[in-house]
Amino acid sequence: MTLIETITILICLSAGFSYLNHRYIKLPLTIGLMAIALAMSLGLLLLGKLGIGVDVAAQSFVRSIDFDETLMHGMLGLLLFAGALHINLDDLLEQKWFIGTLACLGVLVSTAIVGLSVYLVLGWIGYPIPLIGCFLFGALISPTDPIAVLSILKKVRAPKQLEIKIAGESLFNDGVGVAVFLVLLGVAETGQATPGMIAMLFLQEAVGGALVGLATGYLAYRMLRSIDQHHVEILITLALVMGGYALANAMHTSGPIAMVVAGLLIGNHGRHFAMTQMTREYLDTFWELIDELLNAILFVLIGLEVLALDFRSEYLTAGLLAIPLVLLARFISVSLPVQLFRLFQEFTDRATLILTWGGLRGGISVAMALSLPQSSYRDAIITMTYIIVVFSILVQGLTIGRMLQPAARTEPAH
Repeated sequence: MTLIETITILICLSAGFSYLNHRYIKLPLTIGLMAIALAMSLGLLLLGKLGIGVDVAAQSFVRSIDFDETLMHGMLGLLLFAGALHINLDDLLEQKWFIGTLACLGVLVSTAIVGLSVYLVLGWIGYPIPLIGCFLFGALISPTDPIAVLSILKKVRAPKQLEIKIAGESLFNDGVGVAVFLVLLGVAETGQATPGMIAMLFLQEAVGGALVGLATGYLAYRMLRSIDQHHVEILITLALVMGGYALANAMHTSGPIAMVVAGLLIGNHGRHFAMTQMTREYLDTFWELIDELLNAILFVLIGLEVLALDFRSEYLTAGLLAIPLVLLARFISVSLPVQLFRLFQEFTDRATLILTWGGLRGGISVAMALSLPQSSYRDAIITMTYIIVVFSILVQGLTIGRMLQPAARTEPAH
């Protein structure tokens, strides 16, 4: 199947599912799309069990799509830039220390807790996975997915300060999580690890990505400031994302962090000093369209991905047992920074619970799992990851709005 045929099928499915959801089901768009795609996939598998072989063609189609390549090296940069473009930098800077602590320390603590707890639990049920494999699982499942989080926050009326905390953390801990995952993957492949080597790899990914984003974003800003033609300016931002992400990858730095930094720079400094009102309106419309389109395709892909998985009973058991372990790790990794920063600023009483439940996992975790090299534990990690992502989006995503209602009345202004 050609690339254009694959894209055509995905867009047609996204359009059809969007219509069904809007007309009849009325769930938040991304949740509804994934739920319908998942239901269709399970229906095809059931028909296959009944002897109607439509599942074979569907499985062949899904397996022909490189999910990791499509998301991590195609859609992710565009989605992160679009999300960061509308984050107010002043609001973000007010929470910079808390967000930075949560994005860095929180991911590391969660990775350690998930890795150790999953290692012990899987050994207890008689399906052990090597410790490095468990830590890899901890690294890919610990960061919250900004794509899932931002799409849900658009639909719920979160208090402004709480929304900045959740959105800011999800934008940055994604890049940190990818960096930690790549470092651990390098350790798993080489079998060599020293504290100095790990620290250098992490700094190269995280700090290097931020510098690439700052440099490419500033170059684009200077170009935007020197002209007044919205068609060209939109093209410049598109080139910034695609070229900047490719450059970051070529330099072995974090493309996600680079695009978040570039998006913040263009969305704040560039918006105020390099664009006319007409350009701002065209730019916002363009990137909102890109964001909605790619989100729709991504969540349909997540729902379809069940067709490509190997669902053994022990994998299902491991995935179900991992759900409370991941939530517990998230609770601990969030409560530590919250309790620390309570000494300096006010938090709603439900802050830890909301940040825990609002930490959704999404396509990035699935993409990292699918990028794992072949090993004895790869299929188990992919299945566990998928189960947690489905639970996160369907259960946490559908209930976070209710949890935020009391916080909307009690969240302090600062």
